[in-house]
Amino acid sequence: MTEELYTAPEAAELATTWRRIVSAGAAAVTATTIRSWAHRGHLHAAGIDETGRALYTRTGIALAERATRARALRLVGISTH
Repeated sequence: MTEELYTAPEAAELATTWRRIVSAGAAAVTATTIRSWAHRGHLHAAGIDETGRALYTRTGIALAERATRARALRLVGISTH
């Protein structure tokens, strides 16, 4: 079974949902953030859609969100300890 693929905006929506669960709604993830995660090596494209946009897996998005969560929460004033 293959994993569903998400564009950067779709990935941002998914990651925002997860991040808001742990941050009481304080931190959002944007499509720009998704592209930044990819640029910084936290997230790797699993494919390309018909218009050339990178596609990401749910697993990849979750791992990138987890890897960047502590910093993001600190930036909005939420302690991670």
